[in-house]
Amino acid sequence: MDTLTKDNLTGVNHGELFSNTPLKYLTASSMIGEKIQNDNDEHLGEIKDIMINIITGKIEYFVVEFGGFLGIGIKYFAIPFDLFRVDKDKRIFVFNRKKEELEKAPGFDMEHWPDTNIHFDEAYSYWSFMG
Repeated sequence: MDTLTKDNLTGVNHGELFSNTPLKYLTASSMIGEKIQNDNDEHLGEIKDIMINIITGKIEYFVVEFGGFLGIGIKYFAIPFDLFRVDKDKRIFVFNRKKEELEKAPGFDMEHWPDTNIHFDEAYSYWSFMG
């Protein structure tokens, strides 16, 4: 009996302990709340939510929470997923933009969530142009 069949029948994993190496998969719950930094180790916020295209099944963008103190002055951004990379050693997502760019960038607050598709098109154009 092969290992996969044995695993499926018993519910016990008999394969390698760290089979996700090199890193290929992450759970949504492990990404939400993760810190975002740039290559200069500046803290740029955290992943507040994940927007998944239900037609393609792919992550379209992260909703990124930036700035603020005690809930005041927080901005949210829709940033395309493909503009991030994972630093698996630091366990963070890297978005290689300067903190000042986020301070000046158009965002939204959670009480005034824009039309998702239109906002994503505008956000994608904005961040792609800024790249």
